[in-house]
Amino acid sequence: RISKFWNAWAQKTLKNALALQELNKNKAKNLILFLGDGMGVPTVTAARILKGQLHGQSGEETQLEMDKFPFVALAKTYNTNAQVADSAGTATAYLCGVKANEGTVGVTAAAVRSQCNTTQGNEVTSILKWAKDAGKSVGIVTTTRINHATPSAAYAHSVDRDWYSDNEMPAEAVQAGCKDIARQLFENIPNINVIMGGGRKYMFPKNMSDVEYPNISKYSGCRKDGRNLVKEWTDQMKDKKAHYVWNKKDLLSLNPNNVDYLLGLFKPVDLPYHLERNLETDPSLTEMVDVAIKILKKNPNGFYLLVEGGRIDHGHHEGKAKQALHEAVEMDRAIGRAGLLTNIHDTLTVVTADHSHMFNFGGYTPRGNTIFGLAPMMSDVDQKPFTSILYGNGPGFKVVNGARENVSTVDYQENNYQAQSAVPLAMETHGGEDVAVFSKGPMAHLLHGVHEQNYIPHVMAYAACIGQNREHCYSSSGAATVNLAFSSIAALLTVTWLLC
Repeated sequence: RISKFWNAWAQKTLKNALALQELNKNKAKNLILFLGDGMGVPTVTAARILKGQLHGQSGEETQLEMDKFPFVALAKTYNTNAQVADSAGTATAYLCGVKANEGTVGVTAAAVRSQCNTTQGNEVTSILKWAKDAGKSVGIVTTTRINHATPSAAYAHSVDRDWYSDNEMPAEAVQAGCKDIARQLFENIPNINVIMGGGRKYMFPKNMSDVEYPNISKYSGCRKDGRNLVKEWTDQMKDKKAHYVWNKKDLLSLNPNNVDYLLGLFKPVDLPYHLERNLETDPSLTEMVDVAIKILKKNPNGFYLLVEGGRIDHGHHEGKAKQALHEAVEMDRAIGRAGLLTNIHDTLTVVTADHSHMFNFGGYTPRGNTIFGLAPMMSDVDQKPFTSILYGNGPGFKVVNGARENVSTVDYQENNYQAQSAVPLAMETHGGEDVAVFSKGPMAHLLHGVHEQNYIPHVMAYAACIGQNREHCYSSSGAATVNLAFSSIAALLTVTWLLC
């Protein structure tokens, strides 16, 4: 009977859920945050279907790696001054533990966007710094430029997310002593162990040719202060096991056992979309995460790693759903790789988004309909077909002869097809609804229900006994009383008993 299949599946799920009643209260040695920039719930669902369809399945029943995490919460994403958030204010929330104004990173809501003199005294530190101060190795991996909004909140304090280098800053701000974000990457938190992403041009003197694109002037260095931040880094790290790489071949030729510090800048600006990357020269997010964890996990004190699937957001802004969803599927693959390289008993892994987008899919499509396909009926208003995927606003708004474009006349499955939108905008906007927070590992159960977004790093710090919540890590005698020790002893006793 058909009902037998669904009943059996539900009963198996119930059995797994009952096992979760024994909570994992171990101390988290390692912390990993996967941040899908712009990965709202509709994006997660659509990426799940795409992943299944890429494997020849109908898609809806597929499980993403993040779907397998036992705990799910919702995060409220608004900024202190914005109902619909941006990536800078949100990054400050889930990395520094306080909500902030849109456009600012690593500063409180007392800081005003673009006003340099509101920076000092309003700086807030991130969980990456708390982890580094506790003796852990730390890393940042992103598919955007390394000084973009999400990664920059891990190390920078800037009243303007767009101050990538001194070239993008007003002269008054530079004179007043504000530092550009690229410079802060190297100066604020010394010896970040792993830094991987794009953004090469912001590290080199103005007009210095790019190593990969020597004849394209827009990719040349842009620093007005004449500094070569990469050379400064390599000179400073020359006595350490430190490596600078700028392409996939050099990255994958490294032996992580011989690397303690890695700076990887793979493109002048952002890395290419996953669908467009050069398989020979451009590393995938999964490949970068693989190397990062192998370097970081050598530290007996553990590590903190921030991983950003940053171009999900870019795909949506451009109305290119296919690009965005393939970026999300690739991030999910990286989540799977991280799971293979770590242990649920001592590693807390959190997957979330900073905000959503005006992206959705619908139209009563039948089971197994290609996610990029048409709804099964024509519009009963203009008698034209429409794609299941649509945007509330964005560049996909098309009028032909005074009416909505007939999508059957274009290739709507093409990689860069811009799905139709209700309102014309040059760039599609973020969405304001809550985003999902998936978690597994020690203290993952603390991410439950509906929370403010800035709660996330407080939970992660509590689980790892870093930052401000450390009292629970010690008994009255001052000795550490983390459950990890007890679980290790229990495992040792079991092995001893088996050997006897």
